[in-house]
Amino acid sequence: MIKLVNVKKEFKGVTVLQNVNCTFENGKTYAIIGSSGAGKSTLLRCINYLEKPTEGEVWHDDIEMMTHQNQLHEIREKCGMVFQNFNLFAHMRALDNVMFALKKVKKLRDDEAKKIATQRLSDVGLAHRLQNYPHQLSGGEKQRVAIARALAMEPKVMLFDEPTSALDPEMTQEVLKVMKGLNHTGMTIIIVTHEINFAKEVADEIIYMDKSEILEITETKTFFATPKSTRAKEFLANMI
Repeated sequence: MIKLVNVKKEFKGVTVLQNVNCTFENGKTYAIIGSSGAGKSTLLRCINYLEKPTEGEVWHDDIEMMTHQNQLHEIREKCGMVFQNFNLFAHMRALDNVMFALKKVKKLRDDEAKKIATQRLSDVGLAHRLQNYPHQLSGGEKQRVAIARALAMEPKVMLFDEPTSALDPEMTQEVLKVMKGLNHTGMTIIIVTHEINFAKEVADEIIYMDKSEILEITETKTFFATPKSTRAKEFLANMI
């Protein structure tokens, strides 16, 4: 379980997160939605301490991140993250991109890392792209390599930071199809997304944010049927 308690984040005196209290239960899928600038990506990055909160607590099971910073590396190993812009090594083939952390972090032998990386790339539909460099891949393929790289580490939690925002509609569907396949695998999945129909389809719960705060946390069907806050109602009216 992941729990955020009274989390606040400031950048140079500007508050980008405040009064954040939420719990992510093991094995569930969550979609964080809201207008641009609401603080969604910052919240996601606070979960694995890529952004250190200005105030508040971030718990991973019984470990509070601020007071156990010596365990950050261990916790981050359990949190796979997929970014908007892929973050692949340009000088490495797809296979090597996925193998890299397996060898460096998990200390696997080449043959062990290659077997896992090949399987994960196959899982996301890229068995035919193992030897291609990032510049030879489409945007959707690059993002699927990034997903395969994260999955290869066998995380307990997957964090997706607007993974389709840089993609055209066709490539977006490629990536969303892979993400749907992760649903109900036992991992905790937390997705920041503007793909409202996708969120509606895959998420167990919706977290709606506006102006740096969480306004609603509720079951997906309930949120889309009867949003409570005026801002959520306005947001959905404009998005759907």
